[in-house]
Amino acid sequence: MLEIYNSLSRFKETFKPLHEGHVGMYVCGPTVYGDAHLGHARPAITFDLLYRYLQYLGYKVRYVRNITDVGHLEHDADEGEDKIAKKARLEQLEPMEVVQFYTNRYHRDMAALNVLPPSIEPHASGHIIEQIAFVQKILDKGYAYVSNGSVYMDVEKYAKDYPYGKLSGRNLNDIVTETRELDGQDEKKHSYDFALWKKAAPEHIMHWPSPWSEGFPGWHMECSTMGTKYLGEQFDIHGGGLDLIFPHHEAEIAQSCAALGHETVHYWMHNNMITIAGKKMGKSYNNFITLEQFFKGDHPLLSKPFGPMVIRFFILQAHYRSTVDFSSEALEAAEKGLQRMQEAYTRLQKLQAGKETTVEVAGLRQRCQEAMDDDLNTPFVIAALFDSTRAINTVHDGKGTISEADLNELREVWKTFAIDILGLRLEEQGGDAGKQKAFNGAIDLLLGIRLQAKQNKDWATSDKIRNELTALGFQIKDTKDGFEWSI
Repeated sequence: MLEIYNSLSRFKETFKPLHEGHVGMYVCGPTVYGDAHLGHARPAITFDLLYRYLQYLGYKVRYVRNITDVGHLEHDADEGEDKIAKKARLEQLEPMEVVQFYTNRYHRDMAALNVLPPSIEPHASGHIIEQIAFVQKILDKGYAYVSNGSVYMDVEKYAKDYPYGKLSGRNLNDIVTETRELDGQDEKKHSYDFALWKKAAPEHIMHWPSPWSEGFPGWHMECSTMGTKYLGEQFDIHGGGLDLIFPHHEAEIAQSCAALGHETVHYWMHNNMITIAGKKMGKSYNNFITLEQFFKGDHPLLSKPFGPMVIRFFILQAHYRSTVDFSSEALEAAEKGLQRMQEAYTRLQKLQAGKETTVEVAGLRQRCQEAMDDDLNTPFVIAALFDSTRAINTVHDGKGTISEADLNELREVWKTFAIDILGLRLEEQGGDAGKQKAFNGAIDLLLGIRLQAKQNKDWATSDKIRNELTALGFQIKDTKDGFEWSI
Protein backbone atom coordinates (compact mmCIF):
# COMPACT_ATOMS: atom_id res chain seq x y z
CA MET A 1 0.00 0.00 0.00
CA LEU A 2 1.23 3.48 -0.84
CA GLU A 3 2.16 5.94 1.86
CA ILE A 4 0.07 9.07 2.36
CA TYR A 5 1.85 12.40 2.73
CA ASN A 6 0.00 15.60 3.61
CA SER A 7 2.85 17.73 2.27
CA LEU A 8 6.28 17.43 0.71
CA SER A 9 8.21 18.80 3.67
CA ARG A 10 11.93 18.84 2.86
CA PHE A 11 10.89 18.30 -0.73
CA LYS A 12 13.99 16.79 -2.30
CA GLU A 13 14.60 14.52 0.70
CA THR A 14 11.11 12.99 0.79
CA PHE A 15 9.82 13.12 -2.77
CA LYS A 16 10.34 9.83 -4.57
CA PRO A 17 8.41 9.57 -7.85
CA LEU A 18 6.91 6.23 -8.77
CA HIS A 19 8.60 6.30 -12.18
CA GLU A 20 12.13 7.66 -12.45
CA GLY A 21 12.24 11.02 -14.21
CA HIS A 22 8.45 11.18 -14.61
CA VAL A 23 5.80 12.70 -12.33
CA GLY A 24 2.02 12.30 -12.56
CA MET A 25 0.10 15.14 -10.88
CA TYR A 26 -3.67 15.55 -10.59
CA VAL A 27 -5.25 18.74 -9.22
CA CYS A 28 -8.92 19.42 -8.60
CA GLY A 29 -9.93 22.18 -10.98
CA PRO A 30 -12.88 24.59 -11.01
CA THR A 31 -16.60 23.97 -11.04
CA VAL A 32 -17.60 26.19 -13.94
CA TYR A 33 -20.91 27.78 -13.01
CA GLY A 34 -19.52 31.24 -12.17
CA ASP A 35 -16.50 33.51 -12.48
CA ALA A 36 -13.23 32.55 -10.79
CA HIS A 37 -12.52 34.31 -7.49
CA LEU A 38 -9.50 34.71 -5.22
CA GLY A 39 -10.21 31.32 -3.62
CA HIS A 40 -9.78 29.71 -7.04
CA ALA A 41 -6.56 31.63 -7.66
CA ARG A 42 -4.73 30.16 -4.67
CA PRO A 43 -4.77 26.46 -5.65
CA ALA A 44 -4.13 27.39 -9.27
CA ILE A 45 -1.03 29.39 -8.33
CA THR A 46 0.12 26.88 -5.69
CA PHE A 47 0.14 23.93 -8.06
CA ASP A 48 1.43 26.04 -10.93
CA LEU A 49 4.39 26.74 -8.63
CA LEU A 50 4.85 23.00 -8.00
CA TYR A 51 4.51 22.23 -11.73
CA ARG A 52 7.18 24.82 -12.56
CA TYR A 53 9.54 23.58 -9.83
CA LEU A 54 9.23 19.92 -10.79
CA GLN A 55 10.15 20.85 -14.35
CA TYR A 56 13.08 22.95 -13.09
CA LEU A 57 14.32 19.86 -11.22
CA GLY A 58 14.32 17.97 -14.50
CA TYR A 59 11.17 15.88 -14.19
CA LYS A 60 8.86 15.26 -17.11
CA VAL A 61 5.48 16.14 -15.63
CA ARG A 62 2.04 15.09 -16.78
CA TYR A 63 -0.20 17.62 -15.07
CA VAL A 64 -3.94 16.83 -15.13
CA ARG A 65 -6.43 19.47 -13.92
CA ASN A 66 -10.11 18.63 -14.29
CA ILE A 67 -13.11 20.77 -15.17
CA THR A 68 -16.25 19.98 -13.15
CA ASP A 69 -19.10 20.70 -15.55
CA VAL A 70 -21.82 18.23 -14.55
CA GLY A 71 -22.96 20.01 -11.39
CA HIS A 72 -23.41 16.78 -9.44
CA LEU A 73 -24.75 17.36 -5.95
CA GLU A 74 -24.12 21.10 -5.91
CA HIS A 75 -27.74 22.18 -5.44
CA ASP A 76 -29.48 25.49 -5.17
CA ALA A 77 -30.58 25.85 -1.55
CA ASP A 78 -34.13 26.94 -2.38
CA GLU A 79 -35.07 24.81 -5.37
CA GLY A 80 -32.78 21.78 -5.06
CA GLU A 81 -31.68 22.36 -8.64
CA ASP A 82 -28.27 21.79 -10.20
CA LYS A 83 -26.53 25.16 -10.53
CA ILE A 84 -25.43 24.74 -14.14
CA ALA A 85 -28.91 23.50 -15.07
CA LYS A 86 -30.54 26.41 -13.23
CA LYS A 87 -28.38 29.00 -14.97
CA ALA A 88 -29.06 27.33 -18.33
CA ARG A 89 -32.81 27.38 -17.67
CA LEU A 90 -32.93 31.00 -16.52
CA GLU A 91 -30.81 32.27 -19.40
CA GLN A 92 -32.36 29.91 -21.98
CA LEU A 93 -29.00 28.41 -22.85
CA GLU A 94 -27.75 24.92 -23.43
CA PRO A 95 -25.93 23.74 -20.26
CA MET A 96 -22.74 23.36 -22.27
CA GLU A 97 -23.01 27.01 -23.33
CA VAL A 98 -22.86 27.94 -19.65
CA VAL A 99 -19.93 25.57 -19.14
CA GLN A 100 -18.01 26.90 -22.13
CA PHE A 101 -18.63 30.53 -21.21
CA TYR A 102 -17.21 30.15 -17.71
CA THR A 103 -14.43 27.81 -18.82
CA ASN A 104 -13.26 30.48 -21.29
CA ARG A 105 -13.35 33.11 -18.57
CA TYR A 106 -11.44 30.83 -16.18
CA HIS A 107 -8.74 30.29 -18.82
CA ARG A 108 -8.55 34.04 -19.40
CA ASP A 109 -8.07 34.73 -15.69
CA MET A 110 -5.47 31.96 -15.33
CA ALA A 111 -3.49 33.33 -18.28
CA ALA A 112 -3.56 36.79 -16.66
CA LEU A 113 -2.16 35.25 -13.46
CA ASN A 114 0.57 33.57 -15.55
CA VAL A 115 -0.69 30.10 -14.56
CA LEU A 116 0.64 27.58 -17.07
CA PRO A 117 -1.98 25.39 -18.76
CA PRO A 118 -2.03 21.74 -17.62
CA SER A 119 -0.90 18.86 -19.81
CA ILE A 120 -4.47 17.51 -19.91
CA GLU A 121 -7.69 19.26 -18.86
CA PRO A 122 -10.47 16.62 -18.92
CA HIS A 123 -14.14 17.50 -18.44
CA ALA A 124 -16.35 15.40 -16.18
CA SER A 125 -19.08 15.48 -18.83
CA GLY A 126 -16.69 13.93 -21.36
CA HIS A 127 -15.98 10.87 -19.19
CA ILE A 128 -19.42 9.58 -18.27
CA ILE A 129 -18.81 6.13 -19.77
CA GLU A 130 -15.59 5.71 -17.76
CA GLN A 131 -17.34 6.85 -14.57
CA ILE A 132 -20.15 4.33 -15.07
CA ALA A 133 -17.54 1.59 -15.50
CA PHE A 134 -15.77 2.71 -12.31
CA VAL A 135 -19.05 2.59 -10.36
CA GLN A 136 -19.69 -0.90 -11.70
CA LYS A 137 -16.30 -2.07 -10.41
CA ILE A 138 -17.21 -0.91 -6.90
CA LEU A 139 -20.57 -2.67 -7.13
CA ASP A 140 -18.87 -5.86 -8.33
CA LYS A 141 -16.54 -5.77 -5.30
CA GLY A 142 -19.54 -5.49 -2.98
CA TYR A 143 -18.79 -2.03 -1.54
CA ALA A 144 -21.80 -0.24 -3.04
CA TYR A 145 -25.55 -0.79 -3.41
CA VAL A 146 -28.34 0.37 -5.72
CA SER A 147 -31.32 2.17 -4.23
CA ASN A 148 -34.17 3.60 -6.31
CA GLY A 149 -31.93 4.03 -9.37
CA SER A 150 -29.07 5.67 -7.45
CA VAL A 151 -25.84 3.97 -6.39
CA TYR A 152 -24.31 4.64 -2.97
CA MET A 153 -21.01 3.73 -1.36
CA ASP A 154 -21.54 1.35 1.56
CA VAL A 155 -19.15 3.17 3.88
CA GLU A 156 -19.70 0.89 6.88
CA LYS A 157 -18.91 -2.23 4.87
CA TYR A 158 -15.89 -0.54 3.28
CA ALA A 159 -14.60 0.57 6.69
CA LYS A 160 -14.41 -3.05 7.85
CA ASP A 161 -11.73 -3.74 5.23
CA TYR A 162 -10.03 -0.32 4.77
CA PRO A 163 -9.27 2.58 7.13
CA TYR A 164 -11.94 5.09 6.07
CA GLY A 165 -11.02 8.56 7.31
CA LYS A 166 -7.23 8.09 7.26
CA LEU A 167 -6.55 11.31 5.31
CA SER A 168 -8.80 13.58 7.37
CA GLY A 169 -8.30 11.80 10.70
CA ARG A 170 -12.05 11.28 11.14
CA ASN A 171 -13.84 8.15 12.32
CA LEU A 172 -17.37 7.03 11.48
CA ASN A 173 -18.83 8.48 14.69
CA ASP A 174 -17.41 11.91 13.79
CA ILE A 175 -18.70 11.59 10.25
CA VAL A 176 -22.24 10.74 11.40
CA THR A 177 -22.48 14.00 13.37
CA GLU A 178 -20.99 16.10 10.55
CA THR A 179 -22.95 14.69 7.59
CA ARG A 180 -25.24 17.24 5.92
CA GLU A 181 -28.87 16.45 5.14
CA LEU A 182 -29.24 16.17 1.36
CA ASP A 183 -31.89 14.93 -1.03
CA GLY A 184 -32.20 11.16 -1.12
CA GLN A 185 -31.13 10.49 2.47
CA ASP A 186 -34.04 8.06 2.88
CA GLU A 187 -32.57 5.96 0.04
CA LYS A 188 -29.34 5.32 1.95
CA LYS A 189 -28.49 2.65 4.48
CA HIS A 190 -26.53 5.25 6.47
CA SER A 191 -26.38 9.04 6.35
CA TYR A 192 -22.65 8.98 5.63
CA ASP A 193 -22.99 6.81 2.49
CA PHE A 194 -22.18 9.01 -0.51
CA ALA A 195 -23.52 8.90 -4.05
CA LEU A 196 -21.53 7.20 -6.78
CA TRP A 197 -24.39 7.64 -9.27
CA LYS A 198 -27.51 9.74 -8.75
CA LYS A 199 -30.85 9.20 -10.46
CA ALA A 200 -31.87 12.46 -12.12
CA ALA A 201 -35.03 14.23 -11.01
CA PRO A 202 -37.36 15.34 -13.83
CA GLU A 203 -36.16 18.95 -13.64
CA HIS A 204 -32.48 17.94 -13.91
CA ILE A 205 -31.34 18.89 -17.42
CA MET A 206 -27.96 17.14 -17.46
CA HIS A 207 -28.36 13.37 -17.30
CA TRP A 208 -27.08 10.25 -19.05
CA PRO A 209 -28.24 6.63 -19.42
CA SER A 210 -26.71 4.01 -17.13
CA PRO A 211 -27.51 0.43 -16.03
CA TRP A 212 -29.25 1.88 -12.95
CA SER A 213 -31.11 4.98 -14.17
CA GLU A 214 -31.03 8.12 -16.25
CA GLY A 215 -28.78 10.18 -14.05
CA PHE A 216 -25.36 11.64 -13.42
CA PRO A 217 -22.19 10.63 -11.55
CA GLY A 218 -21.48 11.64 -7.97
CA TRP A 219 -19.11 14.55 -7.45
CA HIS A 220 -16.24 12.41 -6.13
CA MET A 221 -16.38 9.93 -9.00
CA GLU A 222 -14.90 12.16 -11.71
CA CYS A 223 -11.52 12.60 -10.03
CA SER A 224 -11.06 8.90 -9.25
CA THR A 225 -11.96 8.05 -12.82
CA MET A 226 -9.99 10.69 -14.70
CA GLY A 227 -6.97 10.49 -12.40
CA THR A 228 -6.49 6.79 -13.06
CA LYS A 229 -7.40 7.11 -16.75
CA TYR A 230 -4.65 9.63 -17.48
CA LEU A 231 -2.07 8.86 -14.78
CA GLY A 232 -2.52 5.15 -14.10
CA GLU A 233 -3.70 3.14 -11.10
CA GLN A 234 -0.86 4.63 -9.02
CA PHE A 235 0.39 8.17 -9.46
CA ASP A 236 2.52 10.64 -7.56
CA ILE A 237 0.65 13.78 -6.47
CA HIS A 238 -2.97 14.75 -5.95
CA GLY A 239 -3.62 18.34 -4.95
CA GLY A 240 -6.41 20.73 -4.09
CA GLY A 241 -7.70 23.09 -1.45
CA LEU A 242 -7.71 22.15 2.23
CA ASP A 243 -11.52 22.13 2.21
CA LEU A 244 -11.46 19.16 -0.18
CA ILE A 245 -9.78 16.74 2.26
CA PHE A 246 -13.20 15.75 3.55
CA PRO A 247 -15.40 14.58 2.05
CA HIS A 248 -14.01 14.80 -1.49
CA HIS A 249 -10.51 13.36 -1.20
CA GLU A 250 -11.50 10.93 1.53
CA ALA A 251 -14.21 9.64 -0.80
CA GLU A 252 -11.72 9.37 -3.65
CA ILE A 253 -9.46 7.14 -1.56
CA ALA A 254 -12.43 4.93 -0.65
CA GLN A 255 -13.59 4.67 -4.27
CA SER A 256 -10.12 3.75 -5.51
CA CYS A 257 -9.51 1.14 -2.81
CA ALA A 258 -12.97 -0.34 -3.33
CA ALA A 259 -12.60 -0.57 -7.13
CA LEU A 260 -8.89 -1.38 -7.44
CA GLY A 261 -7.95 -2.91 -4.11
CA HIS A 262 -5.32 -0.26 -3.32
CA GLU A 263 -4.77 3.48 -2.97
CA THR A 264 -3.81 5.38 -6.10
CA VAL A 265 -2.14 8.51 -4.70
CA HIS A 266 1.37 8.64 -3.25
CA TYR A 267 1.42 12.25 -2.03
CA TRP A 268 -1.58 14.38 -1.07
CA MET A 269 -0.96 18.14 -1.05
CA HIS A 270 -3.41 20.82 0.08
CA ASN A 271 -3.21 24.59 0.04
CA ASN A 272 -4.86 26.49 2.88
CA MET A 273 -7.72 28.92 2.56
CA ILE A 274 -8.00 32.61 1.83
CA THR A 275 -10.22 34.32 4.39
CA ILE A 276 -12.02 37.63 4.77
CA ALA A 277 -12.18 38.77 8.39
CA GLY A 278 -11.25 35.24 9.40
CA LYS A 279 -14.01 33.56 7.39
CA LYS A 280 -13.33 31.36 4.36
CA MET A 281 -13.78 33.11 1.04
CA GLY A 282 -16.11 31.19 -1.25
CA LYS A 283 -19.37 31.10 -3.16
CA SER A 284 -21.13 29.18 -0.38
CA TYR A 285 -20.45 32.08 2.02
CA ASN A 286 -21.37 34.76 -0.53
CA ASN A 287 -18.27 36.75 0.45
CA PHE A 288 -16.09 36.15 -2.60
CA ILE A 289 -14.54 38.74 -4.92
CA THR A 290 -14.06 37.65 -8.51
CA LEU A 291 -10.72 38.05 -10.20
CA GLU A 292 -12.30 40.38 -12.74
CA GLN A 293 -13.46 42.60 -9.89
CA PHE A 294 -9.89 42.67 -8.55
CA PHE A 295 -8.54 43.63 -11.96
CA LYS A 296 -11.14 46.42 -12.36
CA GLY A 297 -11.39 47.52 -8.72
CA ASP A 298 -15.13 46.95 -8.95
CA HIS A 299 -16.03 45.88 -5.39
CA PRO A 300 -16.79 47.78 -2.16
CA LEU A 301 -13.93 46.06 -0.30
CA LEU A 302 -11.35 47.18 -2.86
CA SER A 303 -9.70 50.59 -2.66
CA LYS A 304 -8.47 50.40 -6.28
CA PRO A 305 -7.83 47.93 -9.12
CA PHE A 306 -5.08 45.38 -8.57
CA GLY A 307 -3.19 43.78 -11.45
CA PRO A 308 -2.84 40.02 -11.87
CA MET A 309 0.81 40.03 -10.80
CA VAL A 310 -0.12 41.78 -7.55
CA ILE A 311 -2.60 38.96 -6.85
CA ARG A 312 0.03 36.34 -7.64
CA PHE A 313 2.66 38.06 -5.48
CA PHE A 314 0.15 38.46 -2.63
CA ILE A 315 -0.52 34.69 -2.65
CA LEU A 316 3.17 33.73 -2.95
CA GLN A 317 4.13 35.94 0.00
CA ALA A 318 2.53 33.35 2.29
CA HIS A 319 3.42 29.67 2.54
CA TYR A 320 0.85 27.58 0.68
CA ARG A 321 -0.16 25.69 3.86
CA SER A 322 -0.83 28.87 5.85
CA THR A 323 -4.08 30.84 5.97
CA VAL A 324 -4.07 34.19 4.16
CA ASP A 325 -6.48 36.87 5.35
CA PHE A 326 -7.52 39.24 2.59
CA SER A 327 -7.79 43.01 2.90
CA SER A 328 -7.34 45.84 0.44
CA GLU A 329 -4.53 47.15 2.67
CA ALA A 330 -2.71 43.81 2.40
CA LEU A 331 -2.97 43.98 -1.38
CA GLU A 332 -1.64 47.54 -1.39
CA ALA A 333 1.36 46.35 0.65
CA ALA A 334 1.88 43.48 -1.80
CA GLU A 335 1.71 45.94 -4.68
CA LYS A 336 4.50 48.03 -3.14
CA GLY A 337 6.60 44.92 -2.56
CA LEU A 338 6.12 43.79 -6.16
CA GLN A 339 7.06 47.25 -7.41
CA ARG A 340 10.31 47.07 -5.41
CA MET A 341 11.10 43.74 -7.08
CA GLN A 342 10.26 45.13 -10.51
CA GLU A 343 12.50 48.14 -9.99
CA ALA A 344 15.36 45.93 -8.76
CA TYR A 345 14.96 43.59 -11.73
CA THR A 346 14.97 46.53 -14.17
CA ARG A 347 18.10 47.96 -12.55
CA LEU A 348 19.76 44.53 -12.61
CA GLN A 349 19.41 44.36 -16.38
CA LYS A 350 21.08 47.76 -16.75
CA LEU A 351 24.09 47.16 -14.44
CA GLN A 352 27.56 47.33 -15.94
CA ALA A 353 30.16 44.76 -14.89
CA GLY A 354 33.37 45.89 -13.22
CA LYS A 355 36.71 44.19 -12.60
CA GLU A 356 35.81 42.83 -9.17
CA THR A 357 32.87 42.27 -6.84
CA THR A 358 32.71 44.50 -3.79
CA VAL A 359 29.09 43.74 -2.83
CA GLU A 360 27.60 40.63 -1.18
CA VAL A 361 25.99 38.38 -3.78
CA ALA A 362 27.34 34.92 -2.91
CA GLY A 363 24.98 32.15 -1.85
CA LEU A 364 21.77 33.56 -3.32
CA ARG A 365 21.07 30.55 -5.53
CA GLN A 366 21.64 28.16 -2.61
CA ARG A 367 19.30 30.12 -0.34
CA CYS A 368 16.53 30.13 -2.95
CA GLN A 369 17.04 26.44 -3.71
CA GLU A 370 16.96 25.47 -0.03
CA ALA A 371 13.76 27.47 0.49
CA MET A 372 12.02 25.74 -2.42
CA ASP A 373 13.22 22.34 -1.21
CA ASP A 374 11.72 23.13 2.20
CA ASP A 375 8.09 22.45 1.22
CA LEU A 376 8.01 25.19 -1.45
CA ASN A 377 8.79 28.00 0.99
CA THR A 378 8.10 30.94 -1.32
CA PRO A 379 8.21 33.62 1.43
CA PHE A 380 11.87 32.70 2.03
CA VAL A 381 12.62 32.80 -1.70
CA ILE A 382 11.11 36.29 -1.91
CA ALA A 383 13.06 37.39 1.18
CA ALA A 384 16.33 36.13 -0.31
CA LEU A 385 15.69 38.02 -3.56
CA PHE A 386 14.84 41.16 -1.61
CA ASP A 387 18.11 40.84 0.30
CA SER A 388 20.01 40.85 -2.98
CA THR A 389 18.43 44.16 -4.00
CA ARG A 390 20.85 45.88 -1.61
CA ALA A 391 23.76 44.76 -3.77
CA ILE A 392 21.90 45.73 -6.95
CA ASN A 393 21.16 49.23 -5.65
CA THR A 394 24.70 49.68 -4.32
CA VAL A 395 26.21 48.94 -7.73
CA HIS A 396 23.54 50.98 -9.49
CA ASP A 397 24.33 54.02 -7.30
CA GLY A 398 28.05 53.73 -8.07
CA LYS A 399 28.99 52.77 -4.51
CA GLY A 400 30.14 49.26 -5.38
CA THR A 401 31.15 47.03 -8.28
CA ILE A 402 30.32 43.53 -9.51
CA SER A 403 32.34 41.26 -11.77
CA GLU A 404 30.94 40.00 -15.05
CA ALA A 405 30.71 36.41 -13.76
CA ASP A 406 28.86 37.47 -10.60
CA LEU A 407 26.56 39.79 -12.58
CA ASN A 408 25.62 36.99 -14.97
CA GLU A 409 24.98 34.65 -12.04
CA LEU A 410 22.82 37.24 -10.26
CA ARG A 411 20.75 37.79 -13.39
CA GLU A 412 20.36 34.04 -13.92
CA VAL A 413 19.22 33.44 -10.33
CA TRP A 414 16.62 36.20 -10.57
CA LYS A 415 15.34 34.85 -13.88
CA THR A 416 15.24 31.27 -12.59
CA PHE A 417 13.52 31.85 -9.27
CA ALA A 418 11.52 35.06 -9.71
CA ILE A 419 10.34 34.56 -13.28
CA ASP A 420 10.58 30.87 -14.20
CA ILE A 421 9.59 29.36 -10.83
CA LEU A 422 7.58 32.03 -8.96
CA GLY A 423 6.05 32.98 -12.30
CA LEU A 424 6.24 36.75 -11.75
CA ARG A 425 6.22 38.96 -14.82
CA LEU A 426 8.73 41.47 -13.49
CA GLU A 427 9.14 43.21 -16.81
CA GLU A 428 5.52 44.41 -16.48
CA GLN A 429 4.17 46.94 -14.01
CA GLY A 430 0.64 45.51 -14.00
CA GLY A 431 -2.12 45.50 -16.56
CA ASP A 432 -2.03 44.42 -20.16
CA ALA A 433 1.54 43.85 -21.39
CA GLY A 434 1.04 45.56 -24.75
CA LYS A 435 -0.59 48.64 -23.24
CA GLN A 436 2.06 48.78 -20.53
CA LYS A 437 4.84 48.65 -23.12
CA ALA A 438 3.24 51.53 -25.03
CA PHE A 439 2.76 53.49 -21.80
CA ASN A 440 6.39 52.97 -20.75
CA GLY A 441 7.55 53.99 -24.19
CA ALA A 442 5.52 57.20 -24.07
CA ILE A 443 6.98 58.20 -20.69
CA ASP A 444 10.50 57.37 -21.87
CA LEU A 445 9.92 59.51 -24.98
CA LEU A 446 8.68 62.43 -22.88
CA LEU A 447 11.62 62.22 -20.49
CA GLY A 448 13.96 61.92 -23.47
CA ILE A 449 12.60 65.25 -24.72
CA ARG A 450 13.17 66.69 -21.25
CA LEU A 451 16.76 65.39 -21.26
CA GLN A 452 17.39 67.02 -24.65
CA ALA A 453 15.88 70.27 -23.34
CA LYS A 454 18.29 70.19 -20.38
CA GLN A 455 21.22 69.66 -22.70
CA ASN A 456 20.02 72.66 -24.73
CA LYS A 457 19.61 74.64 -21.47
CA ASP A 458 15.89 74.99 -22.17
CA TRP A 459 15.07 75.00 -18.47
CA ALA A 460 11.46 76.10 -18.93
CA THR A 461 10.58 73.00 -21.00
CA SER A 462 12.65 70.72 -18.78
CA ASP A 463 10.98 71.96 -15.58
CA LYS A 464 7.49 71.90 -17.07
CA ILE A 465 7.76 68.22 -18.05
CA ARG A 466 9.22 67.23 -14.68
CA ASN A 467 6.72 69.24 -12.61
CA GLU A 468 3.64 68.04 -14.48
CA LEU A 469 4.72 64.39 -14.38
CA THR A 470 5.44 64.74 -10.65
CA ALA A 471 1.97 66.20 -10.12
CA LEU A 472 0.52 63.12 -11.84
CA GLY A 473 2.28 60.84 -9.35
CA PHE A 474 5.55 60.03 -11.14
CA GLN A 475 8.89 59.96 -9.35
CA ILE A 476 11.73 61.06 -11.63
CA LYS A 477 15.42 60.64 -10.83
CA ASP A 478 18.25 62.01 -12.93
CA THR A 479 21.22 59.64 -13.23
CA LYS A 480 24.65 59.83 -14.78
CA ASP A 481 23.35 57.75 -17.70
CA GLY A 482 20.07 59.63 -18.19
CA PHE A 483 16.99 59.15 -15.99
CA GLU A 484 14.78 56.73 -14.10
CA TRP A 485 11.10 56.93 -13.30
CA SER A 486 8.47 55.11 -11.28
CA ILE A 487 4.88 55.67 -10.20
